[in-house]
Amino acid sequence: MAAIMIEAISPSPHLRLATTRQIQKTRFMKKTVSPTPRKRRGFTLIELMVVLVIIGVLAALIVPNVLDRADDARGTAARTDVNNIVQALKLYRLDNQRYPTSEQGLEALVRKPGATPIPGNWRPYLEKLPNDPWGRPYQYLNPGVKGEIDVMSLGADGKAGGEGNDADIGSWQ
Repeated sequence: MAAIMIEAISPSPHLRLATTRQIQKTRFMKKTVSPTPRKRRGFTLIELMVVLVIIGVLAALIVPNVLDRADDARGTAARTDVNNIVQALKLYRLDNQRYPTSEQGLEALVRKPGATPIPGNWRPYLEKLPNDPWGRPYQYLNPGVKGEIDVMSLGADGKAGGEGNDADIGSWQ
């Protein structure tokens, strides 16, 4: 019926023939195309297992390297802190002609000491005293055992001496 309507409207026989063929083609295509394509709704168990195995292998390779890096970073942070404290102590000495006593401690870099000898030209040398990367205060000795003064962190174990991550990190290094 559509072909008849086109014939009545269309004055050209070529246009009428093409239109009829298009209609026949469309009817043929409708018969061969499946009514609804099958949709995937999720992943198969095999696909999930493959992904989990890949993640497990990557974790086994990467996690040990990351954990070692954290220990290395703590050691580097402790060395940096010790160097910064030593520089502040040197400024203290330039202003006051001596280092703070062991009794005054590193606190003398943040607050004016009340114990003798009271520094005459004191000023704040640090905003606050840092703790070592393991959460303990840095140690200060005047006179030092390994130098004129010693500033140190006792390492991961918090005890004097040790090896590896437990080794002391000090101003003599």
